[in-house]
Amino acid sequence: MAKLYFKYGAMGSSKTAQALITKYNYEENGLQVWLMKPSADVRDGAEILRSRIGLEAKVEVISPEQDILQAYERKKASGCDVIIADECQFFTEAQIDQLHEIVNMDGIPVICFGLRTDFQTRLFPGSRRLMEIADNIQEIKTICDCGAKATVNARIDKDGHIITQGEQVVLGGNDSYIAMCHRCYIRGIRENRVIALHTK
Repeated sequence: MAKLYFKYGAMGSSKTAQALITKYNYEENGLQVWLMKPSADVRDGAEILRSRIGLEAKVEVISPEQDILQAYERKKASGCDVIIADECQFFTEAQIDQLHEIVNMDGIPVICFGLRTDFQTRLFPGSRRLMEIADNIQEIKTICDCGAKATVNARIDKDGHIITQGEQVVLGGNDSYIAMCHRCYIRGIRENRVIALHTK
């Protein structure tokens, strides 16, 4: 039975790489994949999905105003066996509901990859809705520099200090974010530590 999957992890946990590998595995078996990402993610260009290890593929970009059900009706005319969505934290709650409706309506599996929380440890709207309605929720794990499991996406300023206020969405990669365990995150804030980013 088809399900709505939410596979989440902190930054650097290979979410995008896993999304692209999953796409490859489906296509290797002759199945049609609809690969999508929200328009908020423009780091690698509007129509490219690229992982930090160099995997990439052409992707369909979904704007916040777009009705995914309508787009799906057009897409399935040319074949659609599975939907893979990356950076799903940036989808609206209504769009997450639409993805779930596709699962229920046509038995198409939908696999969503993304962050659970922002730099302030608050749920993104799309992630919150996925936590509420996804049929299967799986954490993709990565580690903090101390060796513990990383759960926080710490935003770092130009001087190496953890940022605790600001807009929820500020795009960036290894140049402005680092995955940390909650203990190191809190210590970094309290002690005003300089955090070394993984910029290599």
